[in-house]
Amino acid sequence: MPNTTISAEGLVAVIDHFGAQLTSLKKDGNEYLWQADPRWWAKHAPILFPIVGSLRDGKAMSSQGPITLGRHGLARDYEHAVVEHTDSKVVFELVDSEVTRAAYPYAFKLNMTYELTGPASLTQTFRVENTGDVVLPFSVGGHPAFNVPAPGTEHERFSDYELAFTRRWTCDTPVTAPGGLNTYSTVKRIVDDADTMALTHEFFDEDSVMLTDVPDGTLTLRSRVSGHGVKIDFADFRYIGIWSALGDAQFVALEPWTGFSTLDTEDDVFEHKRDITLLDPGAVDERSFTVTLL
Repeated sequence: MPNTTISAEGLVAVIDHFGAQLTSLKKDGNEYLWQADPRWWAKHAPILFPIVGSLRDGKAMSSQGPITLGRHGLARDYEHAVVEHTDSKVVFELVDSEVTRAAYPYAFKLNMTYELTGPASLTQTFRVENTGDVVLPFSVGGHPAFNVPAPGTEHERFSDYELAFTRRWTCDTPVTAPGGLNTYSTVKRIVDDADTMALTHEFFDEDSVMLTDVPDGTLTLRSRVSGHGVKIDFADFRYIGIWSALGDAQFVALEPWTGFSTLDTEDDVFEHKRDITLLDPGAVDERSFTVTLL
């Protein structure tokens, strides 16, 4: 499939037109992005729209009729058109079609912008426009996965890495329920009056964990030994998922989300999902996150 490259000051990003997915993020030739080894996970950084996570049995009912969507929605399964391209910026576009409306019966325009915004920073912007004449319900999210250990620190171990926050705080996360749903009937305290959280492979035995209202919307994945890693600023997103594949996969995904999987206590009306965005006809919703390489 075709791809587009943007570069500035030794920072190079490559984006696949299929799914508008970031496939490489290098600084001075060093690769920070997971390279989709199929032994663990054959993707790099898919975009999530119009859902994050899963619907119950992959289905929901909406004001416009039934919705049938696999995990994380449909945007990652289509080729996106390039509508703007400079040395350091590219804008992709996906619009609804007869095929998308069969699964998600709404008119929309989704623009994904990737822009190099500093010597080591990439900003990813989601712009959703309601091009129809009814309220548009949706969620968006990113899913970039980063190499752990970071490039240049291959002598380090996965367990040398931690998640760091801007201040001490406490966070409970819902537990994954059958069918990929979430439940608050059982919660797990994963941050307890702390400003760091250690990483181990066992941490992901029950799939991803979700952090809510992270202080200052900033999270750093870094080595306690060298300090190398990535920082992600995502104040436009209430949630962030943290995930790695089972076994000894050498990556961690940092996933800013506006919503999440259906709760086991929710009904199957799409507009009733917790934190679903409801966008009026003709309106635009735009939000960004920035990854900085350390």
